[in-house]
This record gives sequence, C-alpha cells and structure tokens, in this order.
Amino acid sequence: MRTGLLLVNLGTPDAPTPGAVRRYLREFLGDPRVLDISALGRALLLHLIILPRRPAQSARAYASIWDPERGSPLLYHSRDLAAAVARQLGPDWHVELAMRYGEPSLARALDAFAADDVERIVVLPLFPQYASSSTGTAQTRVMELAGQRWNVPPLDFVPAFHDDPAFLAAFEAVARPVLTDFRPDHVLFSFHGLPVRQIVKTDRDGTICFQRETCCDEHKNPYCYRAQSFATARALATRLELAADRYTICFQSRLGRTPWIRPYTDHVIDEVARAGTRRLAVMCPAFVADCLETVEEIGIRARAQFRAAGGEELVLVPSLNATPPWVDAVCGIATRHAARKLLPVVSGG
Repeated sequence: MRTGLLLVNLGTPDAPTPGAVRRYLREFLGDPRVLDISALGRALLLHLIILPRRPAQSARAYASIWDPERGSPLLYHSRDLAAAVARQLGPDWHVELAMRYGEPSLARALDAFAADDVERIVVLPLFPQYASSSTGTAQTRVMELAGQRWNVPPLDFVPAFHDDPAFLAAFEAVARPVLTDFRPDHVLFSFHGLPVRQIVKTDRDGTICFQRETCCDEHKNPYCYRAQSFATARALATRLELAADRYTICFQSRLGRTPWIRPYTDHVIDEVARAGTRRLAVMCPAFVADCLETVEEIGIRARAQFRAAGGEELVLVPSLNATPPWVDAVCGIATRHAARKLLPVVSGG
C-alpha cells in the first residue's frame, strides 16, 4: 500500500487554437466559483460576450508562448515537477498530476490511485494563496469525484502555503541570481487579481475585509487572498533585502468592469515608469509554474508597456517550475502532511 500525492494545477487548453481555447474557457468560466454570479447571468456573459470574442484573442496569446513539442508551459513545467517529486519521494509514493480544468483530468488521477490501491491521498493544490476560485474549486471537485466512488478514498488536503518557509526559500533561490544580475531600480510582486466581491465573501461576519486601510495587515481573515498575497510579498522582500520603497505589491489579469483588488499591475507599471524607474523586475508569487499570465502577460505585454511608458527594460523573474528547491519544498510539504493522523472522510455522491 502506497501513499498518493495529487498535485493539482488550474489547467490549460489542449492547443493554441480558438476551438481548444473555447472548450477550455467554457469549462473554466462556467465554474460558479470562478464566475460567481447568477446562473443566468453567467450563461449570458459566457455565451454572448466571452466565448464569441475571447478565444481567438487568447489563442494568439497562447501561440506566442507555445512550445511546438511540449505544448503549454503550465503543462510541461507541472509535468516536470510531478516527475521530479516522484523520483525524490521514491517507491512508497504514487504521484499524479491533474488539472482542475482540462487534461490530465482529476478523474483519471483518481482512477490511477484506485488501481494502485493507495491507502490515502495527499491533495496539494498548487496555489500558494487561498482563493475559492482556485484552491476552493480544486478541493470541491476532488471531493465530488471521490464521493462518487463506492470506496471513498481518505483525502488529506494541504491548505494554502503562502508563508511556508520552504516555498519562500524556493522563490528566493530563483529570484536572487536574477535580481543580482539585472540590478533593478524597482521590483513588482504581481499576483493574480480577484474581484473584490470574492474577497468580501471570505469575510464571514463582514467586519474585516475592506473595512479599513490596514485590514490586510491584521491577519484576522485566514481566507483572505489579498492579505496572504501581501504576506508572501513582504516575506520575500525581507529575504531578498528589498527596502520598502524598492518594491510594490500589485494585482494583474482582471476581467470585466466590476471592481478587482488593487493596485492594478498595468497601472503600477505606467506609474513607476513615469516616476523614473528604468529597470523593473517582476515576480509573480501566485504562480508556481510559468504560464500565460507570467510569460505572455508580464514577460511580453507588460514589458512592451513599460518600454512604451519610458522604461528601459523589464525582466520577468521565472517561476518555481521544477527547480530543485521547489521539488524539495513539495516533497517536504507532502511528507509532513502524510505524517498527520487522518480521520476518515465521507463525501456524498
């Protein structure tokens, strides 16, 4: 009997084509934890506005970063990580990679665990900061699929690891040589954005989030994505010896007209360029694998934006991908959770 480790990332289209992107977006944005509006509103927005327009645009973006042999960076970096973790953990572990949306699927991973008679499954969503639209939906879908089985496997979910020392050390190890070589005037810690309403929903009694300027510094809401992002960035800044005036925390990838958490990365890029910053480095600590949001949105589009605004050069600090420090961190997180006493989990189907 072996222990299973399920590494879960968000997902990626099968190809950089409008058809493949449309299929992916239909599943991704059809999730009520992602587009958390009424079912009718979600259907109208998805089928009348997003799906007719966005797939072609997104397909061009994916094509700009697509590897002709290995495919999407998110997929091949995640596969490399899973393979390296499996080698390091050894024969007592069965490691599977799955995507919340698309392939490789969560259902296939659970089938593989069942065929190997694993005695328990440690589920590690690869999202450092908690959000219902990432960690939450991954956990929910795993429980839903596991609960449909006659023999429901014991599941142990790893919580958000935004302040895990090994995670922070891995990002420090990746970033330090880049920053030393590039010598930036300023550093951005750019996290994926969320609608403000999704942060508010995590505040159970409505007395913490966005009630005062210092809410994210008070650490009173354990599910606040914005507070966890701030904590990650500040911890990394301390490790990298960045003074407070040498870095900015911001949020990218917003969609639609509703308010998203601020400050917005694209606004900050223009502001720091106008303020005289010539060399700008960007770290994206919400992503443990390079993907569309890092390589294309920051490494290509934000770089062009910064230059157009008067900056000299923008460098994207690579993500953790399958670097040895991150492999070590994942193995440590998995073995630590496997050592915990696990109570049986019963989930309805």
